[in-house]
Parts: sequence; structure tokens; C-alpha cells
Amino acid sequence: MSTTSPGPAAPGQMTHREILEALTGLLLAMFVAMLSSTVVSNALPAIVTDLHGSQTGYTWVVVATLLTMTATTPIWGKLADLFSKKVLVQIALVVFSAGSIVAAMAPSMGVLIGARAFQGVGVGGLTALVQVVIASMVSPRERGRYSGYIGAVFATATVSGPLLGGLIVDSPMGWRGCFIVGIPVAALAFVVLQKTLHLPTIKRDVKIDYAGATLIMAGISLILVWVSLAGTSFDWLSATSAALVGGSVVLIGAALWVEAKVATEPVIPLRLFRDRTTALATAASVMIGVAMFGATVYLSQYFQLARGMSPTHAGLMSVAMVGGLLVSSIVSGRVITRTGRWKRWLVGGMLFVIAGIALLGTIDATTSLWVVGPYMALTGIGLGATMQNLVLAVQNNTAPADLGAASSVVALFRSIGGSAGVAALGAVLAHQVTSGVKEGIDGLVRAGRISQEQLVAMQHSTGDIPKLADLPAPIRAVYEASFGEAVGHLFLVAVPFAVVAFACILFIKEVPLRTATGQGAPVASGEPVDHPAYDVQGAAEGARR
Repeated sequence: MSTTSPGPAAPGQMTHREILEALTGLLLAMFVAMLSSTVVSNALPAIVTDLHGSQTGYTWVVVATLLTMTATTPIWGKLADLFSKKVLVQIALVVFSAGSIVAAMAPSMGVLIGARAFQGVGVGGLTALVQVVIASMVSPRERGRYSGYIGAVFATATVSGPLLGGLIVDSPMGWRGCFIVGIPVAALAFVVLQKTLHLPTIKRDVKIDYAGATLIMAGISLILVWVSLAGTSFDWLSATSAALVGGSVVLIGAALWVEAKVATEPVIPLRLFRDRTTALATAASVMIGVAMFGATVYLSQYFQLARGMSPTHAGLMSVAMVGGLLVSSIVSGRVITRTGRWKRWLVGGMLFVIAGIALLGTIDATTSLWVVGPYMALTGIGLGATMQNLVLAVQNNTAPADLGAASSVVALFRSIGGSAGVAALGAVLAHQVTSGVKEGIDGLVRAGRISQEQLVAMQHSTGDIPKLADLPAPIRAVYEASFGEAVGHLFLVAVPFAVVAFACILFIKEVPLRTATGQGAPVASGEPVDHPAYDVQGAAEGARR
């Protein structure tokens, strides 16, 4: 296509120049969504300390956003099949900005967690809708051509976020500035999309599955509350645990019944899972979510609380992982566009993820940073070749009428895995750190290196996250050793989940990438995507290759 767009494009298609112009606004929106988590990552220890939070509070600042993002992702995806995609992206930007303002002014952990939950609604929209809009503009075969831009934005947000967050925390603005920094970018994305994004809106009867959406969100919420609080606020085997697990099972069962039997426009069309690629990619996404979010979210704690780094220095350490992710996402995208072959990248990427996470499982508070860095880079290389290509595989096998729902289903289950991983591994981390600190401090008392009176004067619980600079040297050493050992253990716990994801990917059948976007294709919802009328050109291209 001509980059100067001299004439009108084919019906339902956009020129390369029009795609790049619209992609600018979409990438700004994606940058905002990614920045919302990365900019806060290195600020979390300072936030929780300032607001007198605990390890559970630290976990829920992350889980609150993941939870609402997870619960609302399929809703946004379904809305994209019914309403104007541009308007939906703009609404998500407004929701995100409102949540950011409240989070910046939060006077307590409760308000902050609530604001982060509201912020997650907007992030869920941006996460799901950007992928859907790009899929509407660009064919699967050509999508790798633009994945380099997506990878670059992902890398920029992931690298600059922790660095920017660390600098803001160490500046006079303090941690509250971390929630303000994304608002100007969101406003710019809103304006750019208004001017550049022009997609046809298919008018049809709208029937939103409110019952299914509510049941899904409630069921996921209960299980995450149980995973994160069991063992600390109540026993794993207790009446409270039974009520939360039983309630979650009932709600999710009811949601499945509604989606299968009642809803005319289900949030999660269960027919999608009749496709082998979608079912296996969804299962793999859950496992990748656990391994990726569940383990890596605590790396900032490792660098700050186990290695005594400042937020800025901790941000610099993330460059190793993101550098690997950037290189692999750009290279894999370009090669996939040229060859049309994608499965080898998924298989190879997961092997790298398994190796990287397993090696990170060996670290502790004394491991050389020259060793930790390559382990992180290895993990980043694997994630860069895996995450977006799983979505691509599903989109390539999905009918146009279900494109939004299918794309969001993959993101949904990856977020479910991430939410469960953060909550579960956060509970493991809290338990291990508390036990390690208690045992270490008891040893100091027995050795006479610190008195019981000093402990009372500190008025500090072993379950809280302390400000290390204010602690006596012996106790600080105990905290650093406990956090270092506990974070390494989390990566070992994440390894089996990555192995299961690898097994799912092995059984995915590779289908040649289509060369059409599917806009306007005569395929009804639920019709097999290999129907001859759907993509003759893509089928011929696949056969030729």
C-alpha cells in the first residue's frame, strides 16, 4: 500500500499511512495502560511504608488493579463487537484518568486499593480494545509488521516506568506523582484517536450480558480474596475458607450456565472453546499469567528490600528483562510476517521462560547482580516471543463477529492467572518473610545482639514492610536475608506453571496466517473460520507456502 494514501482504500481496509496515524493514538493508549503498573512497581515499598501497610496490603495494591482488569476485559471485548471501538477506547482512557487522580490523593491503604481497582477498569478496556482495534485494521499476516511498534512501546513503558517511578519517589513529588504522570499521555491519546481513528461501526441489536459479567467478576473476586488472605487472616481449613471457595464455585458455575443457556450475547461465548487453538492458548495464557505476573511483580521488592537499592536503582535493574523482551518481540514479529510461521516462536519462547524462571529460583540476598541480570534477560526473551503471539494465533482462528470476544478471552485468562499468581505468591511471600524474620529476630535475642525492650520500642510487626534505613543493622540484615530467600522461592513455585503452558503450546496446531482483516467478510458468529468464503486469499497463500 502507498504510504502517501493517494486515493481511497479498498472497502473495509485502511492505507498504511492511515494505519500508522491511528496506531499512534492506540500505542499512546497502550503506553498508558502499561505505565500504570510499571511506574508504580518501584514505588510500592515506599507507598506501603508511608501508608503503614503490610505485605498483604502490598499484594492488594497490585491485585486490585489486576482483578478489575480481569473481570472487565471480556466485557470491553464484547462491547467492541457491538459499539464504536474508538468511543470505547476513549471511555477507558477517561476511567483510567479518574482512578489515577483518586489514587494520587489517597490518604490510606483502603482508599488507594479502591482507586487502583477503579483504575483497573480503564486498564482492562485499554488492554482488550487496543488489540481488537489493531486486529480490525491489519490482517494477521501483516500484523507482525506492526508488532515491532507494539514491542517498542511495551519495552519503553516497562523500562521507563520503573525508572520514572523511582525518580519520582526520590523527588520532592514523592510517590503520589507516580499516579499523575500518565494522565497527560492519556489526554494526548484521546485527542489523537479522535482525529485519526475511523473504523466502520456495525449497527445491530445490543444485548449486554449483565448477569454473566456480574457472576464472573464475583466468582473471581471471592477466589482471589481467599487465596490472598488464607493462612494469615484465617486458616486454610476453616469455615471462612469453605464459604469463600464454595461461594466462588457456585458463582462461576452459575456464570457458565448463564453464558451457555441464557445470554443471547454472552460475555464469554463458550463456543469459542470448541476451537482447539483457542482452548489451548487460553490454558497456556493462564499459566503464563501465573509465572509472569506472579513472580516478576515481586522483583522490585527483592532489589529494594533484599539488596537495599533505591527505587531509581531498582528501576535500572529492570532493563535486563525488558531488553530481552524488546529484542525478541521485534524479531519474532518481523520473521512471522515474512514467513507466516508462528508456532516455533511460541515453543522456543516458553523454553526460555522456563529456563529463566528456574534460574531466578536460585537467587537470594547475596547472589551477584551480574548473575541475576542474565537470568532476567533470559526470561524477558521468552516472554517477548510468547505473549503477543498467543493472541495472534487465536485471532487467526476466529470469525470476525467474535474477534473482540476472542481477543479479550485470551487477555482475560492471562489476567486471571496473573491475579491468582500475585495473590497466591504474595501470600507465600508474606508467610515466608514473617517466619524468616521472626526466626531471625528470635536468634538475635537469644544471642544477646538485641534486647526484648528494643523490639517493643520499635512497635513493629514482623508481617509489616519496614523502612530498612530506620532499622538497627542486625534486624535490617534479617529482613534482607528473609526477603531474598523468599523471592527466590517464588520463582521455583512458578516453574511448574510455565511447564504446563509449554505443554499446552506443543499441542496447538499451526494454521497459516490469514492475509485479510475480515472486515465485512460474510462470516456469521460461530461459523468456522476456514469457510472458503471467508479468506480465499489467505488459504491460497498458506497452501502456496
